[in-house]
Amino acid sequence: MQGSSDPDRRLLDAAALCRQLLPAGSVEAFLADHRQRLFPDELFADLFPSGRGRPSIPADVVATVMVLQALEGLSDRDAARALTDRISWKVAAGLALDDAGFDYSVLTYWRSRLRRSGRPERIFEVVREVVSATGVLAGRTRRALDSTLLDDAVATQDTVTQLISVIRRARREIPAAAAVPVTAHDYDRAGKPTVAWDDPVAKQALISGLVNDALAILAAVGGADLDASQQATVGLLALVAGQDVEPGESEGTWRIAERVAPDRVISTVDPESRHMHKSRSVYRDGYKAHVAVEPTTGLITNADLTPANVGDGPVGAGLLAGEAPGLQVLADSAYGSGPTRTALTAAGHTQAIKPLPLRPAVPGGFTRDNFTIDHTARTVTCPAGHSVPIAPKGGASFGRRCDGCPLRSSCTTARHGMTLQVSDHDAQLVAARRAWRDGTFIDDYRQWRPMVERSLAWTVADGWRRLRYHGVARNRQALLTRIAAINLRRLVNLGLTHTDRWALNA
Repeated sequence: MQGSSDPDRRLLDAAALCRQLLPAGSVEAFLADHRQRLFPDELFADLFPSGRGRPSIPADVVATVMVLQALEGLSDRDAARALTDRISWKVAAGLALDDAGFDYSVLTYWRSRLRRSGRPERIFEVVREVVSATGVLAGRTRRALDSTLLDDAVATQDTVTQLISVIRRARREIPAAAAVPVTAHDYDRAGKPTVAWDDPVAKQALISGLVNDALAILAAVGGADLDASQQATVGLLALVAGQDVEPGESEGTWRIAERVAPDRVISTVDPESRHMHKSRSVYRDGYKAHVAVEPTTGLITNADLTPANVGDGPVGAGLLAGEAPGLQVLADSAYGSGPTRTALTAAGHTQAIKPLPLRPAVPGGFTRDNFTIDHTARTVTCPAGHSVPIAPKGGASFGRRCDGCPLRSSCTTARHGMTLQVSDHDAQLVAARRAWRDGTFIDDYRQWRPMVERSLAWTVADGWRRLRYHGVARNRQALLTRIAAINLRRLVNLGLTHTDRWALNA
């Protein structure tokens, strides 16, 4: 059953004895005064529908600890320890000075209950409702979009490690898999196989054996009655067995493919984590935090977390889905694709978004903007004056018209002449590049877009560049709690208070 805080102060009540020690304008002082209004019992009543059993830790106490934990970047153990021996946390949570707090596993338990509920991100939603109630965003019609990479909590695994790990898991979880004869490795033994890793023949033989073991298990469990967890294991086994390998020179053999799968699983411990290239030679593994920020106040109006290889544009447009039309959206070129611009235009927002760069087929040569496109007549005219129709799928091929053309060396190196691909969003992209060249929104972009970097810096401070959990759902829940804590701190700094309603005194 749900517990509740005792309204009567105890003899050694921390707030009664030590409230004056907390710095004015601190989050701890604010929570000491308003935590029950911010996190009332009814907000969490659905987590404990039964009226029987031992009462849980009061909701306002646990929510307070979660906010302070996220704000300071503490582990569950350190957060429980802080509640035990730090006066400021006891005051914030409404405990007595001699209260021992609770075991760190309570935080894990509450996060799990929240994650399985219909509102897993309610702490973030509550703080966002406070932001709305203060009216601090009224009349502020700019939103800056950006993202940052967050490192995962696992080590990247090579192909051999992944195959062994998921085969071992399948044999442990599925009786039909355990009954399959396997020969490549003793999967009950920890560690990698003993093999001459610098011998290509021995290495290929091992890869072939592991893949064939995986295929044999997949064939054996194909008709088995599996629960959801077992189905997930089989799906992961099928993915890992095919993402990095290709058939060898002889039948029944396999080798490491000389390519990288576009959506490669990098660890069987956290199958949702992904590679993300920061440049052609530098990459990171993990997830990506996406934020929408009001640049004057620095408040994060919405946020999301995705695998690191998910594109910024669609997620960024989704972060503004609940906003009223009329925003000026500020973002870098990662948000400059045609579909993203079309979505923002359809939502009634204007764009101060840096356009995607044009890459000529020939270094220093012509780009799309050197061609004239009539979208009504669906024709393309090249710099030499030749006009061709646009095919239904968007291609405009000049073919033999390029033969002998004096401008060909600046246009294309293709053997059969220039082919220009015209997207469905071409007019939007041309208008965006023209506005950028004309300086239509350059002043706003330079003044307001960098402010989102400040909010992202706040987000990843205190060790938050590296995530603590596995999977999108757990890490999204943690990120949004962190952002709720940061927004609450920002509101407190702006003078957040409550008399008959939430308001800012500053």
